[in-house]
Amino acid sequence: MLYDFGAVCVTYQIPLSGPFSDLLQLSEGLYDNEVLLADSLRLVEELLAGISPAIARPQISSFYEDYVIFHVRELDDPEAHRRLLAENQLLVAQVLRADHELSSQQEIQDALLCEISYGAEDLTLVDWVAALVFAKAVDDTRAVLEFGQVQLLELRHLDHQLDASLDRCYEALSRSTEKRFVLPAAGGGDIREIGRLQVESAVLFEGINNALKLLGDQYLARLYEQIAQRYHLDAWDESILRKLRTLDSIYTKIEDAHSSARLEFLEWIVIVLIGLELIVPFLVKRF
Repeated sequence: MLYDFGAVCVTYQIPLSGPFSDLLQLSEGLYDNEVLLADSLRLVEELLAGISPAIARPQISSFYEDYVIFHVRELDDPEAHRRLLAENQLLVAQVLRADHELSSQQEIQDALLCEISYGAEDLTLVDWVAALVFAKAVDDTRAVLEFGQVQLLELRHLDHQLDASLDRCYEALSRSTEKRFVLPAAGGGDIREIGRLQVESAVLFEGINNALKLLGDQYLARLYEQIAQRYHLDAWDESILRKLRTLDSIYTKIEDAHSSARLEFLEWIVIVLIGLELIVPFLVKRF
């Protein structure tokens, strides 16, 4: 799945059968699986090579998110998933966290916190490492879970990008202060660079947050709310907005500094011209 704001999702499907307890070993084996990570990177590189003419500044980021969705399509009876959750809370939490050593009651409750269902026969549990879905059809649920991971990944990438941008902007602000009394036009490149960073970051941020529309589907909207709560997407949004405001503040300060420098430069030109106008007549008379 290729997203127009620059993210790619590679999905692997593994048919499952057997006792539920076997999922714990599988969950731990899939967590940060080097084979799958290497294969997904190879697939993304091949995709990038094929569509490179349509991409501006193609680059593969070092950021990635891996996520497992366990889909249980059929059960013995409609209430089996409720009994499973009630009788095996520790095992379910360990599967969701991919950690057989998990034993804290607080961690167990936290792992099972984000629970949502549409009918009596379905149930979705959302956690950091994995999700557990009991339902016959899972395409829409999987798409929303997938987008939640992509959004978290893009927000992490954008946050890192803004940190680097702010470091460059602080340096540009220091250079602007040092060059203020040298050349009024010095640092114009810094202003353009900061402006470009502002626009690119704002466009990417808007693209991420406007990519998913869940109008008219209350269940998927509630599922997305659970995902946003689990991944603390609101906190990521606020952090990025704060850094965008800081970037805008630095841009304003540099622009104001250069405007003041240009005005001072023009004032000195006026003073010099007035001085020449007063001195030249005396020099002409003398010579």
